[in-house]
Amino acid sequence: MAEWFKYDLHVHCAECSACGQSTAHEMLQAFYEAGYAGYVMTDHSVTGSTAAPHDWPWEKQVGLYYETYLKTKEEADRLGMDLLFGWEHHYGHGKEVLTYGIDLVFLLQNPDIPSLSLREYVERVHAYGGYIAQAHPYRDRGYIDMSVQPQPEYLDAVEVYNPANLPGENAKAMLLALAHGLQTISGSDNHGGNQLPRVG
Repeated sequence: MAEWFKYDLHVHCAECSACGQSTAHEMLQAFYEAGYAGYVMTDHSVTGSTAAPHDWPWEKQVGLYYETYLKTKEEADRLGMDLLFGWEHHYGHGKEVLTYGIDLVFLLQNPDIPSLSLREYVERVHAYGGYIAQAHPYRDRGYIDMSVQPQPEYLDAVEVYNPANLPGENAKAMLLALAHGLQTISGSDNHGGNQLPRVG
C-alpha cells in the first residue's frame, strides 16, 4: 500500500508576514501536532504584506526571512519534519505568485526584484532552478485589481484550492490550469496555527 505524506505549500508566520497571526515556532508546533510531514514557509515578499520594515536595506529585509527560516528549520529537523523555504511574491495589483526553489543567495543576487515585471521575475527564478505557482488567481477582494488577469505563460502551476477562497474562485483556478496544461497545487494559506485542519 502506498504511503502518504502530508505537506502544505502555502504558509505564513508573524515574523515575516505583517498579517501573520502565529510565530514561526507556533506554526511549526501546530503542523507537527496535526501530523504533517512538512511544509513550505511562503511569507509575503518584501513587495507585499511584509513584516520587514520598509526603511531597512534589501540585505537586512531578505535576511530576516532566511534567518527566521533557518532557526525554524533547526526545530523542524529535531522533530523529524521537512521545512522548505519560499515566498509569496507580490508583483502588483494585489496579485501574487508562490515561489519555490530559491534561497538567500538568489535574493541577495537580485536586489532589484521590487522593480521587475512578472516576466522578468519568473525568468530569473527559472534560471535559478525555481518554480512558480499562481496564488489564488481569482480571489476577489477590495485590495485586488480583478481587471488584471493571470498570465499563464509564465506559470508552472496554479493554486487550485485555497480554503480562504470561495468555491467559485477555486473552480475558476482549476479551469485556468486545465486550459493551459499547468500543474495544480493546493495550500492552506495559513496565517495562524489555530486555523490548521488536522490530517489522518
